[in-house]
Amino acid sequence: MFHPLITLAMIEGLLDDIDFKTKVSRQEFEDLCSDLFKRVPGPVQQALSSAAMNMDGIDQVILVGGATRVPKVQEVLLKAVGKEELGKNINADEAAAMGAVYQAAALSKAFKVKPFIVRDAAVFPIQVEFTREVEEDDKSRSLKHNKRILFQRMAPYPQRKVITFNRYTDDFEFYVNYGDLTFLSQDDLRVFGSLNLTTVRLKGVGDSFKKHSDYESKGIKAHFNMDESGILSLDRVESVFETLVEDKLEEESTLTKLGNTISSLFGGGGPTPETGENLTDSVQEEEESLAETGKEEQREKQDQKSGTVDAGEEQGQEKQQSSSQAETASPKVDSQSKEEGEKLEPQGPKENRENAKEEEPSKSSSDSTATKTEEEKIKAPKKQKLVHEITMELDVNDVPDLDEDELKSSMKRLQDLTIRDLEKQEREKSANSLESFIFETQDKLYQEEYQFVSTEEQREEISKKLSEASSWMEEEGYAAATKELKDKLSELKKLCRNLFFRVEERRKWPERLAALESLLNHSTIFLRGARMIPESDQIFTEVELSTLEKAINETTIWKNETLAEQNKLTPAEKPVLLSKDIEFKIAALDREVQYLLNKAKFAKPKPKREKNATKTDSGKNTTAAPETENTIPPTEGKQEDKPEDIEPAKEPPTAEKAAIDDKSGSDSGSKKEKAEAGGESRKNDEL
Repeated sequence: MFHPLITLAMIEGLLDDIDFKTKVSRQEFEDLCSDLFKRVPGPVQQALSSAAMNMDGIDQVILVGGATRVPKVQEVLLKAVGKEELGKNINADEAAAMGAVYQAAALSKAFKVKPFIVRDAAVFPIQVEFTREVEEDDKSRSLKHNKRILFQRMAPYPQRKVITFNRYTDDFEFYVNYGDLTFLSQDDLRVFGSLNLTTVRLKGVGDSFKKHSDYESKGIKAHFNMDESGILSLDRVESVFETLVEDKLEEESTLTKLGNTISSLFGGGGPTPETGENLTDSVQEEEESLAETGKEEQREKQDQKSGTVDAGEEQGQEKQQSSSQAETASPKVDSQSKEEGEKLEPQGPKENRENAKEEEPSKSSSDSTATKTEEEKIKAPKKQKLVHEITMELDVNDVPDLDEDELKSSMKRLQDLTIRDLEKQEREKSANSLESFIFETQDKLYQEEYQFVSTEEQREEISKKLSEASSWMEEEGYAAATKELKDKLSELKKLCRNLFFRVEERRKWPERLAALESLLNHSTIFLRGARMIPESDQIFTEVELSTLEKAINETTIWKNETLAEQNKLTPAEKPVLLSKDIEFKIAALDREVQYLLNKAKFAKPKPKREKNATKTDSGKNTTAAPETENTIPPTEGKQEDKPEDIEPAKEPPTAEKAAIDDKSGSDSGSKKEKAEAGGESRKNDEL
């Protein structure tokens, strides 16, 4: 019995899987941790100051973490928050893990959970510092140190920031440092170390200004990114220039006119003048380039709308004019257009507008004003931006890169640890398998079905080996290698193999024998029915039926003989009736039956023989007239009973038949005689 204020402290597997145990009283524990208890109120006060709140706005303080179970921690925390009691309504050990899982599910697209808002924020402020020369009032030059806040304290992330340096025209350097850390104590600052995160040296600034001296400088822009993990990185540094460029129209070449003409024939309007489409900026920022292309598309759409105002006959005339111009164009026109260049470009639109005025004198004044505004837009100068990427060298101080040798050494160590963990898992798995096999087999030896198929001597031998293995596990097994454990398990399985085999076979016998008996009965019934089919409709050959009958007889004989032989053996002996043999016999017999069933399924019925309407009787009286044999008509009853019988084809008439027909037509009394003769012939046929 332990004293209520004394507990047993235990650390499992402290060293080489050896547990550590010791007795500690509460007073000794609190004395040992007295310096740590003073730090308990710190996180609470820091959280309140960061959120700009006080305890009056807090309804409840809920404990999270296993250490909050310590009575002294709860006492200090309760005094710090000034509440009557602390919230203990959640599992302190699982709360953080469950919250992390819930947040992961909320961030994933594979799960749908209730809204759970968590905002990540930068705990420490980050700023950019740089030094540049300034001119004083007395025209003397001095150095000025500047600071620019990049991320405020508790600034949310992920987030991107851009800082512009406007006064530099040559290479320079700047520093990315932590900002104001006065909220930290001196001890924390000592642990914090250097405040400098990264030193950035820029090269190529002066060359970019010399290269683009005709452009106006818009500064040097440094693009920073703080990702989802709160890691700050400098993506790129660019020198940005800008100038004004006038849009100039280029004269359409012969091929361009021909292409516009062909496109107009397939539903497009007349050729529209190009509005600065061929002007290309060298390298522009992504957002601005997208904006410029959007503006150009809008201008093109407006030009097309204004150019397609004409309708009906006027469009047809314009198409004809453009096509005729394209057909009659000569190489001389091309050479003139190349020599004159930009001078010829404004003439095309003016001529088109003059032609439109001649063809359409009744056009409203609004169209003319719209054309003027479009002309002004085309001639208005456009801002062209050029971006020159600056080379940068970084000296990262917060997370320095490892040397190549250190990196290889660390990777090798991680691989060794991984191999060690896998070997440990394999050994534990082998030990658990051996231990579970020992316990399970010892229990099976007392079960009825295992005792029925074994003798007392066999069970005693197995039990003895199992007891020896169990004792070895307790004494030497904890230090045994994986191979030794596996060999021990293999030895025990080999000893018990025959016992387990006999039990397993007897479990399978009832089901397998019932299936074999059922198949024999059905096969016998099928064979009997197949032999009863009339010979005229028989679809099976005698060889096929004999093969099935032979398979049935052989299977029946094998079953009876094997069962008789098995009954002579004791349950502890090796059985001769094996489940795999029964399955083999079932498969062989079933194959023969299925073959005949498939043949019957796809066999075509034999065609029925046609019955002639005029049957000859070989046993008929020879004194009967020959014409009476050929003139017997079929009875109506027979035709109605068998409508499917086809009437035989009539032979071409002969002289004798013609004479008979004349007689039958003239003498009506002869018909009765023929009918009587036909009745007699049918009776003879029936007999």
